[in-house]
Amino acid sequence: MGGFFGVVSNGPCNPDLFYGIDYHSHLGTKRGGMVTIENGVFHRSIHNIENSYFRTKFGDDLYKFVGNIGIGVISDTDAQPIVVNSHLGRFAIVTVAKINNMAELEKDCLDKNQQFTELSSGSTNPTELIALMITQGKDFVDGIQNVYRKVKGSCSMLILTDDGIIAARDYYGRTPIVVGKKEGSYALAFDCHSFANLDYSIEQFVGPGEVVKVTMDGVQQLLAPNPKMQICSFLWIYYGYPSSEYEGVNVENTRYMYGYEMGRTDDVEVDMVSAIPDSGIGMALGYAMGKQIPYKRGIIKYTPTWSRSFMPVNQDTREHVARMKLLPNTKILKGQRIVFCDDSIVRGTQLRDNVKKLYGYGAKEVHIRISCPPLTYGCNFLNFSASKTEMELITRRVIEELEGDSTKNLHLYCDDTTKEYANMVELIRKHLGVDTLKFNKLETIAKAIGLPKERICTHCFDGSSYGG
Repeated sequence: MGGFFGVVSNGPCNPDLFYGIDYHSHLGTKRGGMVTIENGVFHRSIHNIENSYFRTKFGDDLYKFVGNIGIGVISDTDAQPIVVNSHLGRFAIVTVAKINNMAELEKDCLDKNQQFTELSSGSTNPTELIALMITQGKDFVDGIQNVYRKVKGSCSMLILTDDGIIAARDYYGRTPIVVGKKEGSYALAFDCHSFANLDYSIEQFVGPGEVVKVTMDGVQQLLAPNPKMQICSFLWIYYGYPSSEYEGVNVENTRYMYGYEMGRTDDVEVDMVSAIPDSGIGMALGYAMGKQIPYKRGIIKYTPTWSRSFMPVNQDTREHVARMKLLPNTKILKGQRIVFCDDSIVRGTQLRDNVKKLYGYGAKEVHIRISCPPLTYGCNFLNFSASKTEMELITRRVIEELEGDSTKNLHLYCDDTTKEYANMVELIRKHLGVDTLKFNKLETIAKAIGLPKERICTHCFDGSSYGG
């Protein structure tokens, strides 16, 4: 996916900017970038962080980023930030975006005699495309509205100008922007857990489609928010860091409630509950409380060197990372009937391999509990994973086994009250080789988040979203 951070300060911004960007490293592993401005001069650097960490790439050069205003990004797609000189003036831009109609928008820009100078892996750089679309407007707000009108998918952005930062949240608010404040500084972030150790407190959550400009004089609204919102529910299920919050709703509390609601109604007889770390831990703690059984760490994640397994593009590499970073605690597993909590099942290959190991290390029974409903649709709005087709989803492969067509009766397979749903879950259970398998209900997701169902995006579960 990716995440960004920006600072407007009455002193040098580079220390806060550096650490604020670094606190978004859980959202991507491909590129990191920073840019500051002083007296109209931009100081920019972009590094490949696929085999390293953001801190190691930028720490030694931090002194070069002079100025009181700056933005930066962790990106899993294109090289950013982009610096542009246009009729709107000079500006730099970072984005968190997924653009489904790139070819159409490229042609539109070329037909307007615009040109592309930045390439990402031989293709048009999506952030440069957004920048060119903004320059088609008579001012920044008009240009941002041009992006909102034309992009199919999603796009949130920070724009660095010589006197402040313009923040524009995706039109349907699929990804977040939060404004923080402390004495002498403002910050803008994707994930607000980045504020805590930098002493910022939350000033406001930017609304869906809202555009604000942050200067040392304060926060100025340039465009009112869209009344409709479709914030991604997976922020609470997987992407979000446990201490972050979106729309005022804490991530860890939400994951705890996913587990608590399932645990208090689950009739399986087991000895303990554990988690597939890290995103399953909050759910497992809630499940233990709801079911009144002990929580134990049957699997430990080795964190010092292994990256997130969904990030590497190569499937074999991804599965190797997933296998190597999880260490079984064999003394705890042996002879036990165990519920394991995990955030989701995408392809199912990693979980299937983990299950084999659990039995091999002596677990008597393995019961899998998933915090979200089955993923039945690919995501059209965020760069959710490296999946290229919906047939990579285990649900679609199972539906094809049952129906002979992976697209047949999808509405029935999304409804947990139908026999089709029950048959799908049972076949997934057999493929995984576990004793029992249960997914949370969609209403549990909405209830735990605490927002009306129509204000959260649940497209990957039920195909219900719009605007993309």
